[in-house]
Amino acid sequence: MSVADIVQTMHSKFNASAAAGLDLVFQFNIEDGENYALIVKDGSCTVEQGENANANVTLIMDTETLKGITSGETDGMQAFMSGKLRAEGDMMLAMKLGELFPV
Repeated sequence: MSVADIVQTMHSKFNASAAAGLDLVFQFNIEDGENYALIVKDGSCTVEQGENANANVTLIMDTETLKGITSGETDGMQAFMSGKLRAEGDMMLAMKLGELFPV
């Protein structure tokens, strides 16, 4: 499964009601793949390939970790604690990902 496939799967699970009133950019920097940004604004979500300069939080990981987290096989907090996932910017926003993109 490619990074693009994983990001599209996340996009398909987007919980619009959890995003009401939000205006956030989640940047995913994939060490062995492409980078993507998920732009959440007023209950909608768009996917953008590449890097977004306005990212509120940047999550850095490899493809396998991204796949595990989005499938529910890997706990995001556990990945963070073990160093498989790094976050830059507003780390508390990373916690909102589970609400916005339920497994």
